[in-house]
Amino acid sequence: MNSPTNTADTANATTDASANLAPPTDLVSPANLVSLVGVHKRFGRQEVLSGIDLRLSAGSITGLLGPSGCGKTTLVNIIVGMSRANQGAVEVLGERPPFRRARRRLGFMPQGEALYLDLTARENLRFFGALYGMSGRELDEAIPQVLALARLEDTGRKTIANFSGGMKRRLSLAIALLHSPQLLVLDEPTVGLDPEHRLELWRAFRTLAHGGSGLLITTHVMDEASSCDEIVMLRDGRIIAQGSPTKLMRQSDASSLEAAFLAFEGAEEVHDDKTPKEQGTNSQSRETSARGGKESSDA
Repeated sequence: MNSPTNTADTANATTDASANLAPPTDLVSPANLVSLVGVHKRFGRQEVLSGIDLRLSAGSITGLLGPSGCGKTTLVNIIVGMSRANQGAVEVLGERPPFRRARRRLGFMPQGEALYLDLTARENLRFFGALYGMSGRELDEAIPQVLALARLEDTGRKTIANFSGGMKRRLSLAIALLHSPQLLVLDEPTVGLDPEHRLELWRAFRTLAHGGSGLLITTHVMDEASSCDEIVMLRDGRIIAQGSPTKLMRQSDASSLEAAFLAFEGAEEVHDDKTPKEQGTNSQSRETSARGGKESSDA
């Protein structure tokens, strides 16, 4: 086995698959699935996250909204335990890093695919399902559902090495959904998908939230962000606004989320202009890091 690199038949079949993705009813969720207080992250001398305070609730969809290089992926990596904060408190599903117990209740879809190229889609799902602690019977029930949702049920014995980029993305999403996680973290999950499939996935996300799961979804697509219960707007590694889409548009006197983001961004720039010179230097270093450093792949 190589190291990882990282069409539904009918619309009704896909809808049925998404309806079966609710988490187990005996799963008791804490009020805050994720809690971050005063989180900072630096790469060398360059700070890419600054003073992040964030709480994610069960039964809701939170959208992390911002341009490429603003720190979204770094923040996601801290939440899923792939990176550690330099400063601040991080708690996920009631546990501090490295989240050894919480990992089995967490579903994660990264920007890059983490798949075994010489295995089929079903074989990949069985492998990762076993890591989640799923039984053979549970896998037999869940695998057809997530394959239908990802439109991959007809791939047969085709190995992942022969999948297109879009097919690999859809399989990564299926793996994240496989064990009906209590917390689902998705980094740009709908990139490269057609509008119809995007709508199908968002219906599935809403089904999961109604069942009690909490979802954190990074995006820079404004119409997707408007489907979230809560939006966190990020700029240069700092949260510039947070609230429901309606609240943010009302606070900024804007008619759209895009206009709201620009308004909050403009207010932040005015604030920066009034801060001491050294703070402006820090802001510039964050932007340089985001564009040219390890955060250059951030979306």
